[in-house]
Amino acid sequence: MPAPAVREFPAHSIGGGLALLLGLVGLLIAIGLFATAAALTSVGVKAVLIVLGILIGISALVAMRGLNMVAPGEARVVQLFGRYRGTIRDDGLRWVNPFTSRRKISTRVRNHETAVLKVNDAYGNPIELAAVVVWKVRDTAQASFEVDNYVEFVATQTEAAVRHIAIEYPYDAHDEGGLSLRGNAEEITEKLAVELHARVEAAGVQIVESRFTHLAYAPEIASAMLQRQQAGAVVAARRQIVDGAVGMVEAALARIAEQDIVELDEERKAAMVSNLMVVLCGDRAPQPVLNTGSLYQ
Repeated sequence: MPAPAVREFPAHSIGGGLALLLGLVGLLIAIGLFATAAALTSVGVKAVLIVLGILIGISALVAMRGLNMVAPGEARVVQLFGRYRGTIRDDGLRWVNPFTSRRKISTRVRNHETAVLKVNDAYGNPIELAAVVVWKVRDTAQASFEVDNYVEFVATQTEAAVRHIAIEYPYDAHDEGGLSLRGNAEEITEKLAVELHARVEAAGVQIVESRFTHLAYAPEIASAMLQRQQAGAVVAARRQIVDGAVGMVEAALARIAEQDIVELDEERKAAMVSNLMVVLCGDRAPQPVLNTGSLYQ
């Protein structure tokens, strides 16, 4: 983004209470002059008082036009004949040059939630995602003069950043150490916040927080990806079952040998290991087969 041509600085203003009081006094003086002129019979004096009352009344009204009510969480961008003259951030009743124009800008924290966007991830799979961005105006001068409409600018740049992040990372990483949108949400949202800050900094906007609110595969591949995830879960569960079964078999053989319960040769150990693995790793309850003879018959 180009360097900003103007930055915010405080506008020259004074408390509006004294200005309001002087303006009301001026109006009262003008009314008193009109009343005095109406009571006089001299035409010359009456004309002078009327002209003087008109001038004082107009001056009081023009001076009171410089009054501004600034609420907390708001600011006034002051311009004099098109030139930026500063920003009023002090809340309350303030007075500035009555010939200036003042534009109200909210400095409160705002939310912007994107629509559900359909993009392709790093592996080319179509996915759907949406994000919410918490932001506020940091520099009122940049927000007023650097971009045409800072609210639309934030909305457009947010959508562009979300799309860019989505195509940079996969929904699910195939390797263990890779970043993915689903598995590394915190890291990805931090990267999203950094990119958003770089995109909207020219508009004088500060990104407070950004989060994904919706993340899913597109409907046309959702069922296929669900089967893939289920298969992965089954494989992981089977791997854990086999690891546990091997440990239990090792413990059983070691305990039998330690307590000298029965002496097993290699063939009988292999048969015992086979039977135990079938019992421990099978999906269904085993059906025992009683051998009435010996192992070798």
